[in-house]
Amino acid sequence: MIFSSLERMMAMRYIRARRTEGFISVIAWFSLTGITLGVATLIIVMSVMNGFRAELIGRILGLNGHLAVYATDGKGLKDFDNVALTISDLPTIIAVTPQIEGQVMVSHKGRNNGAVVRGVRWSDLAARKPLWSSLTEDNIAQFRDEGGILIGKTMARRLGVTVGDSLTLLSSKGRATALGSVPVRQKFKIGGVFDVGMHEYDANFLFMNLEQSQNFFDLDQVVTGLELYSSDPYIINQLRPALEKRLPSNTRLYDWQTRNASFLNALAVERNVMFLILTLIILVAAFNIISSMIMLVRSKHADIAVLRAMGAGRASIMRIFFMTGASIGFIGTLVGTILGVVFCWQIDNIKTLIEGLSGAELFSAEIYYLSQLPAKIEATEVVMVIAMALLLSFMASIYPAWRASRIAPAEVLRYE
Repeated sequence: MIFSSLERMMAMRYIRARRTEGFISVIAWFSLTGITLGVATLIIVMSVMNGFRAELIGRILGLNGHLAVYATDGKGLKDFDNVALTISDLPTIIAVTPQIEGQVMVSHKGRNNGAVVRGVRWSDLAARKPLWSSLTEDNIAQFRDEGGILIGKTMARRLGVTVGDSLTLLSSKGRATALGSVPVRQKFKIGGVFDVGMHEYDANFLFMNLEQSQNFFDLDQVVTGLELYSSDPYIINQLRPALEKRLPSNTRLYDWQTRNASFLNALAVERNVMFLILTLIILVAAFNIISSMIMLVRSKHADIAVLRAMGAGRASIMRIFFMTGASIGFIGTLVGTILGVVFCWQIDNIKTLIEGLSGAELFSAEIYYLSQLPAKIEATEVVMVIAMALLLSFMASIYPAWRASRIAPAEVLRYE
């Protein structure tokens, strides 16, 4: 054992407060509380940011292809079914779906809302898992058989519509006539209302049948692009060389990381900055350990001198006071880890409770894009936080312990 039974006993006695050492005990309790809150806060914030990133990426990838193919001339892709067939057998590719995308103005009884139309085949809706799981069989049947369009829950609420109502769509692209370019205006029946849990999509996207969208946007047997879905989106770039060989020369590839580069970079920067800022809480608590331990050493000069006179070596004294300071850090880290993990486990219930008590909305979907507060605990990050907290606590205990070991017993006992 590194620490003897005597050293452990003395360290535990010094941790427990005595009436004459009340102020020192208060500082030690502040140190322990600071480390506890620092570790718990760091675990909670990092887990929420991990969950936020995972949820957003999951929903983005659920409604958008992991790799998109577009024509470089801006006229769309012709013979798209054959092109899709040539690349559908590549490794990890699970679906290749043709798509038409365009902007429209949606109106209903004087209410207007800008929207992005996506024209897809009904069978390709299954590749968009968040969308597919939010639809009923009746919604899918109306989309497939009756030409009903699918709109988001937020858009439906803004326009005051529901399934069975009609919407007027005004295309931003005009149709050439004898009188010049005339915007296309057409009514569509709502076949279903989806809720993918991401405000941006629920408020601004609508889906219609591929053939309907071709007619509406005046794109005869042409699509604006192909969306490729992979079983492993993080290795999609490895398929680029094989895809480029099989695709026509007038096409260009865009992967999901490139399309969302600014968003992903912002999340990474925010995550790193928050980690550094919250680490300062633990660092301040570590300085409190130094303060409390130095004061403890000064109040225990006589005890140290007696121990030295009884035969305790400098190394033994150093281990006693190192264990005293390190125990504060260890207990604070342990309690903080448990508190942080439990908080993350029940975070949505805690959010609901606080909102109910305060009457304020803590997590607005319009601001944070998600309808629920996610938290994803990663074991490697928890271990890293624990290791950092323990390291700072142990380092903070070294100097006071060294000071204690340098006390000369003869000088102290001369005045006792």
